[in-house]
Amino acid sequence: MKFMIPFLSAMLPVASLAQSESSGASGVPSVAIPKTTGVLVIQTAKQGVTFQQVRAVMPAEIRATVQLYLDGRIREWYSRGDGKGVVFLLNASTEDEARGIMETLPLAKEKLMEEQYVPVGPLLPLRILIGAAAQQ
Repeated sequence: MKFMIPFLSAMLPVASLAQSESSGASGVPSVAIPKTTGVLVIQTAKQGVTFQQVRAVMPAEIRATVQLYLDGRIREWYSRGDGKGVVFLLNASTEDEARGIMETLPLAKEKLMEEQYVPVGPLLPLRILIGAAAQQ
C-alpha cells in the first residue's frame, strides 16, 4: 500500500495521454473517453455585476442550493480559493443535465452568473492497475 501513492503520482503525467489516446484494433490512436459520472461547475459573477446585486439574491440562492443538495443533485460544493465564486460537483451524466440543474437557481434566473461546465469521470489510467493485476 505504501507504494500505491508514489505509483499513482508517477502515473499522473501519463493520465492526459492515456485519456486522449489509445490504440484501436487498427493500431490507429483513438480517443478514450471516460464515463461521465459528474459535472464540475465553476460559477463566477458576470462582468459588471456588483456584490450588492448578488447579495440581494443570496437568501433565495442559498435555500435553493441546499434543496438541490438534499435532493442529491449537488454532490459537493466549495467556495473558490480566490473568492471569485463557487464550484459545484453535480450528480449529472451530461453537461445539458447539469445546465438544467443550474438554471433552476435564482442567480442564474437573474442572469448574474457565468458558468463553466466540465464533465468528469473515473481516472482512466487506473485501468492500467486493474489490467496489470489481472495479468499477474
